[in-house]
Amino acid sequence: MLRLPGMPMLPGAQFYDYSKRHHPRRQTLLHYQGIHMLADRRELELVEPNGIIVDPKCPPVPAQITSLWAPKLTTKLPPWLAYDKQVLCFSAYFKEPLTEIYHAPYQVRKVKIYFYLEDGTMQITEPKVENSGIPQGCLVHRQRIPKAPPSEREFLSIFDLNVDNEVQIFDRVYHISDCDIFTRQFLTRAGIAVPVGLMEPNDPTTEIRKRSALKQTARPDTSALPKRHAFAQFLEFDRRVLKFQGYWNDTSEYGDVRRLDICYYLADDTIDIKEKYPRNSGREGPNTFLKRGKLPKEFTGLALPGQQTAVTLLNVLGTSMRDVRYVADPLNTGQRPVQYYTVEDLKIGAALNVFGREVVLISCDQFTQHFYREQFGIQDFTPLPLPCTSDERIYTQNPARRLPPYNGWGSYEDSEGNCITVEPKPPQADFKKLVKYDGCILRFGAKLMSVIKDNCERSFVISYYLADDTLQIYEVARRNSGFLGGEFLKRARVPLPGQQMFGSARPQYYNANDFYIGATMNLKDHIFHVISADEFTLLYMEQHANEFPVANIRIIMQKIRDAVRPAYKQFVLRCKPDAKLGPGTVISYDTMRAALLGYLSKESLLNHEIVTVCRHFSAEQSLAPSCDRQQVRAAAQLELKRALWNNLPELTEHLSHINPSCRPYIAEAKVRATLRGCRLPFSLELVEDILQVLQRNAQGEIEVRDVLGFFNMSADQVPDIAPLNIAFELCPKLPFLHKGRLVDFNWFLDYLGLEEELVRANI
Repeated sequence: MLRLPGMPMLPGAQFYDYSKRHHPRRQTLLHYQGIHMLADRRELELVEPNGIIVDPKCPPVPAQITSLWAPKLTTKLPPWLAYDKQVLCFSAYFKEPLTEIYHAPYQVRKVKIYFYLEDGTMQITEPKVENSGIPQGCLVHRQRIPKAPPSEREFLSIFDLNVDNEVQIFDRVYHISDCDIFTRQFLTRAGIAVPVGLMEPNDPTTEIRKRSALKQTARPDTSALPKRHAFAQFLEFDRRVLKFQGYWNDTSEYGDVRRLDICYYLADDTIDIKEKYPRNSGREGPNTFLKRGKLPKEFTGLALPGQQTAVTLLNVLGTSMRDVRYVADPLNTGQRPVQYYTVEDLKIGAALNVFGREVVLISCDQFTQHFYREQFGIQDFTPLPLPCTSDERIYTQNPARRLPPYNGWGSYEDSEGNCITVEPKPPQADFKKLVKYDGCILRFGAKLMSVIKDNCERSFVISYYLADDTLQIYEVARRNSGFLGGEFLKRARVPLPGQQMFGSARPQYYNANDFYIGATMNLKDHIFHVISADEFTLLYMEQHANEFPVANIRIIMQKIRDAVRPAYKQFVLRCKPDAKLGPGTVISYDTMRAALLGYLSKESLLNHEIVTVCRHFSAEQSLAPSCDRQQVRAAAQLELKRALWNNLPELTEHLSHINPSCRPYIAEAKVRATLRGCRLPFSLELVEDILQVLQRNAQGEIEVRDVLGFFNMSADQVPDIAPLNIAFELCPKLPFLHKGRLVDFNWFLDYLGLEEELVRANI
């Protein structure tokens, strides 16, 4: 069935092609990039090369059809083949309004409109005009262009393009003035009448530029003095140089008086300075103090890149880096004039500001004296004395260098290093601290404080790495909570809250002493409350009490002593209501905490300080690790059998060498060194277990005979055992995690020392 394009599907508007014999069923499914989808795109229909339909994707409306009869049955080809390399070209223009030019309300811009017949796409280009100041070229890339509203669902076709027609393309109205010969013949053959080409209007801005160019006739100004040309100065004073001797007094820590030769070139008013090295000064290499060039009188610091330019940029028009326009200031109103040193400024005794260094002129040569005598009438050329050098230097502290504000890229230390040195270097880490505290991690349990009830029930583990002062937060997963758990904050240094982020000062970060039980801190806009700490953290803080005041028992007990002294008896009765203080008197952690908080506020006595007191005076002591001697000896002999070790005479000889006096007991360190020196196949854990079960005397020394008998498998052999994990199963070393639940109250009162003060006061 054939259908006229643009005609409705009504009886009489459809025709059947009886010559068609092949009726395939179209494919309705599509496999695109591994996805099965419905192929709903309409395939291009075949067209006649010389027919009326020249745009298969944009068929004409019924009013534009010249005939109501069906097209004749001729050879049909696909559009990409029927209209291959056939392009319609139209000449057009549009008026662009101007608001910055007083005498020209608009400017006329001429373009070329190309219509590609093979797929119905269009392209608009603007021919480049020299000295137009407009980024010309392609204005609209090749694409199918929709019509203006309310027909935005349809696309422009050749029926919309004709001479003396206006077409709106993307909110810009183009007026078509002419077309080429091929376009005119093609449209005429298709039955479309093409009017005669129109004259394009003149551009007002171009006319203004032409009129201003005619008015700018150069009229010589006879009243002005003729300007001296630089080349004339070069021809007159070529190879004439004024030479002065001077010095620069370097007042830095290791500086001295530098002798200099200053040369002023009359040909171009430039200056260069050479340094005169004294003998045996230790200096070598180039002696250039200042490269030849004009020397400015004022120096306020090195100019930033782009600060000193020949043209002042006022504005940049455009959005992309390709189509932009620059507006420059021809008068350079914002440029500050720079004054340079001239011949009049150079004389004996003058001080030159050489980029912040004061250079004093003390003498000159004969040619320089003759020049100043002839030009300026100066007669006195008495040289000035050179200041003597001294080893004593007045120490002057240089002012702190102000760095530019942090811009947020990378870390602050990295940005600071790039500002201090010319060659960027990565920030250096504290290697000694990294080696000393490698593997030392302080872990704290914390809760999230939030107005949301579910967030308050979440548990976190805050890990503080002492090696590089970084933090890492993990969330403890809890079933049916709705939170996945895992890493909450990646390992990084966290700055203290309330600081200016983009400032010049180095930010302050969280330190190890900022974390303790009961602390509330703001980490990345999340408020955490520390409620616990692991055993390693508590032990580390107690062993380094000078770094952690909350774990310093002396400071804490002095605070408690001052608060309890006025009501000491009431404090004792609150802890022990029955007042029985016999041997072995203990109280619980809760009782001690309630009694201490009754005399000290929570701000004065922190929770971590209470934990430190209870742990220090704990009535619970860790049990000594239990090791079975026969079990340890069986494990040692098993390792010796595995390594096929049978070198007991060498061990005996080594013990005799380190014990020449044949003492029955030797130190533990010597036995450990003997076991390692004789290369016994023992791990470090097994060596420590062996030293623990050997017989000792009252001074802790190990018996030599017991050492030899322990490894003698021929005389006394123990039964074999199954292989086991020596580090954990041979001598179990279980950590003691219940320290501080019970407090030795008598020990606490003895350390407090208030009982003796009361006795002395009563006496």
